[in-house]
This record gives sequence, C-alpha cells and structure tokens, in this order.
Amino acid sequence: MRILDAEFVQGFIRMANDGWEQGWHERNGGNLTYRIKKEEVESVAENLNRNGEWKAIGTSVPKLAGEYFLVTGSGKYFRNIIVKPEDSLAVIELDDRGESYRICWGLVNGDRPTSELPSHLMNHEVKMIASSRKHRVIYHAHTTNVIALTFVLPLEDKVFTRELWEMATECPVVFPDGVGVVPWIVPGGRDIAVATSELMKKYDVAIWAHHGMFCSGEDFDITFGLMHTVEKSAEILVKTLSMRPDKLQTITPQNLRDLAKDFKVMLPEEFLYDK
Repeated sequence: MRILDAEFVQGFIRMANDGWEQGWHERNGGNLTYRIKKEEVESVAENLNRNGEWKAIGTSVPKLAGEYFLVTGSGKYFRNIIVKPEDSLAVIELDDRGESYRICWGLVNGDRPTSELPSHLMNHEVKMIASSRKHRVIYHAHTTNVIALTFVLPLEDKVFTRELWEMATECPVVFPDGVGVVPWIVPGGRDIAVATSELMKKYDVAIWAHHGMFCSGEDFDITFGLMHTVEKSAEILVKTLSMRPDKLQTITPQNLRDLAKDFKVMLPEEFLYDK
C-alpha cells in the first residue's frame, strides 16, 4: 500500500488540518506524533526505506525500542501538511536501544523530525506504560485561551483543573484525572521533556505555561477531542473573567461529585476543595 493511502496517515493529516483550522498552529507552531501499530507498519513496509542514517534522539526511551512513529517535521507549517504531506511528515524507526532514530519515509527535502521529538518520545513511553499500550497519539498545540490563562491563574494543577471543570459540565467526564501544569521552560530540550513526562504519569493533559498544551490519547479522535474540550473550557473561562472576576454561580464540589457518580468516573478529591 502507498503510505499516503494508509488510513492511519489520512487520520493523522486530518487531525493536523483540524488543528490548523482551529487557529492553534501559527507559522510552524505545534507538533504531532503517532506510534504506529505493527499491522499498519506491515501494510506499508514495501515503501519504507530502512537504509537511512541513524541519528541521536537526544534522550533514551528503551521501552520504545524498535517502534515506528509518524511525526511532523521541524519548521514545518501545519497549514501545508494537507497539501504537501511528503515534505511535512516522516515515518521514523527507533533503534534497538531507543536512543537513535532513522527516517524511513517523508521529509523529502532533507529536513528532520520535530524539535520536540525528545518530549514526544519520553511521553509516548510514559503513556504507553501507564495505559497498557493503548495510548498512541501525542499532540502539542498553541491553544490561545489556555495560554492566556497561564498569565492570570496560579500555575498549579489544582487551580487549573478546578477552574476548567467548572466551565462546562462535560469537562470532568472528558478529563476526570485533571490537568497538570508545567512552568515556563525553554522548549525543545530534555528539561521540558522530563518535567512533562512526570506529569503525564498522572494526567493526559499538560499545560505548558505561556506556550500551549500537550495531550495524549488512544487515537486521533480522542486526543483531538481532549484538547478541543480543554481549550473550549478555557475560552469560556476567559470570557467569564472578562465580564466579571467573581462568579455569581458555578458548578459546586457537590455538583461535581454527583456528576461523577452518574457518569461513573472517579474525580480526585484534591480538586474538590472549597474556595
């Protein structure tokens, strides 16, 4: 099968374009990676080049040794993925130690995978273990309203989780574990990768202060839907705060407990505090 005809590639391209249309990917902002299933690799195997040069990842992810990923390229614009996928994307293979990668397809103009590759792969490893191999998608985008909130709310998990849960009834159901918050760190390096991977042991969402959001999920729909829900909740909160700083009414801790009971989700009590 041609790589561009594969369903997982088409799903990847659609998700990337959906993010562009939301306004989350100015210029070359954001990145997306997908851990490819074994049967999907086999379906396109004849079109993979396994003779490429091995290059250091910049971190070690031994649990991902031998895995294949579909990734966005460094400096690539999300708006171009749908029209120039072979220039914008790559299939990479990790070596048998999880320390190096090689490009097996794509990035036809000689570019390299996303500069956030260490963050993505470290978090793929964490989420693969935590989810018993179910999670396959890691998505980073510059979500406008979430970024705005990082300038006015305390950079604390419990504050962001509680405020976002209160803004829309579906939120505690969509992300019942809450969200984590990473203080501002220079992007693209090991420090932000380590800080994020620690939070992702507990959460599926990490907010990067003054930068954006980082989400993990089982497939493209779940992961995009997770980010979309968090960002919409943030938009409601931004609008609420712009109208008046104190709410006249809200969803209370007991309301949230009742919601959790009916929807059969567990909400950590640490986020159900009295303000």
